[in-house]
Amino acid sequence: MEFHIELFDGAEELDWAGPWEVLAAWAALWPDDGATVRTVARTTEPVVCGKGLRVLPDVSWQQAGTPDVLVYPGGRGARRELAEPDTLRRMRELAGSGVLMTSVCTGSLVLAAAGLLDGRQATTHRSALERLPTLGRRIEVAADDRFVDAGSVITAAGVSAGIDMALHLIARLHSRGRAREVRDYIQYHPDPPV
Repeated sequence: MEFHIELFDGAEELDWAGPWEVLAAWAALWPDDGATVRTVARTTEPVVCGKGLRVLPDVSWQQAGTPDVLVYPGGRGARRELAEPDTLRRMRELAGSGVLMTSVCTGSLVLAAAGLLDGRQATTHRSALERLPTLGRRIEVAADDRFVDAGSVITAAGVSAGIDMALHLIARLHSRGRAREVRDYIQYHPDPPV
């Protein structure tokens, strides 16, 4: 099971790093499960994320091949990606190849602009809930859900919801028991102090 996590300038750090942590912990601690995780971008040049973190992608899209699952983050850069024909084409091609398409935060806007959320239920960051349905046809917004599994597309709400979605991916693709083991390993037991 190969996971690709897309990186682009302006991607929100936790949108991609949260799911990466969950999925990479699974891959590292239970290698017999066959999960692999790579970051992918247009090039392997440094990507500057939303709050300034500089990251080197593992591979470019030209080198990457087709994953089983794509995680697409949000952030300020996602809004720019809405106008990138190559990005929208790639999203449609990946979905058409049977890739399980997932998004975190405003990454769902890009999936919607590519037509992947038409006729589906979806969610996004609270700041984009009104915009989401304007980018497609008959998109049912699930404003109160942390994530929405709509079969071949899964969308997560803002930022930390990507961790919940990634744990759901492990439960869906392997087992709830394995997802709990990963959750316990990364000590993800939300109980905020404020």
